[in-house]
Amino acid sequence: MLNHAHRDPAALPRLALALLAIVLLWPGMQLAELDLGVLLHPDSAGSMGGFLKDFWPPAHDEDFLTLLLDATLQTLAIATAGMALALLLAVPASLLASRALSLSAASRGGQPGALGRWMRWPVRGALIVLRSVPEIVWALLFVRAVGLGPTAGVLAIAITYAGMLGKVYAEIFESVDQRPVHALLNSGSGRLAAFAYGVLPAAAAELTSYTVYRWECAVRASVVMGFVGAGGLGQQIDLSMRMFAGAEVASMLLTFLLLVLLADQLSRLLRARFT
Repeated sequence: MLNHAHRDPAALPRLALALLAIVLLWPGMQLAELDLGVLLHPDSAGSMGGFLKDFWPPAHDEDFLTLLLDATLQTLAIATAGMALALLLAVPASLLASRALSLSAASRGGQPGALGRWMRWPVRGALIVLRSVPEIVWALLFVRAVGLGPTAGVLAIAITYAGMLGKVYAEIFESVDQRPVHALLNSGSGRLAAFAYGVLPAAAAELTSYTVYRWECAVRASVVMGFVGAGGLGQQIDLSMRMFAGAEVASMLLTFLLLVLLADQLSRLLRARFT
């Protein structure tokens, strides 16, 4: 018999949470109409097998590889340009939405004043609006505004990712040790100088890691937005799938996988540089 002293005191709460998760998950699966059995149906397995069989060998003729290179460079350009515009909006917005540079918080031991809180709410509200609308919806709107092509994808990424980056940047600024920046502000330093020397060194690694991760997400988003006419690899994948050219789709998917791997390695290198 087990000794009562060796029992896990958290066993009952964990069991209760597990049962609660199951109770909540079941109606969610019903609402989503999840039926994994359809994958095992002979007709479904045959259709998927025939579709995947056309993926091998991947297309590698010279004309297609030239087209693939152009689409890949355009995808990278869409993601990078969109991220650059997003950063131009997100960085100042994050500074306005964060309590890290609050003069009242520096003088009151970390407790910001009521006026500062009320002034930050409009900025935080704007960031919520920007990130609450999916980028593909923005892409559809911009396709109607500026026409088909990569411009719509760049603007959609810029709008959505400005909201995401601004929110997370503000939280990162507030999560680092506030004592250095408060000491600088109390000694008469300007806010930008206090940010550069009191906040940025401690937050640089996390900021870099998250920014590269978001750039990787922007590459994926630019591919998805290509299906609504925003250019890049997504538009070429859509065209190839419409023509049942599985070999071309396989080559483009392998290229996309390579882009994600390169982004992951870049994130590791930059994070090691700042830590």
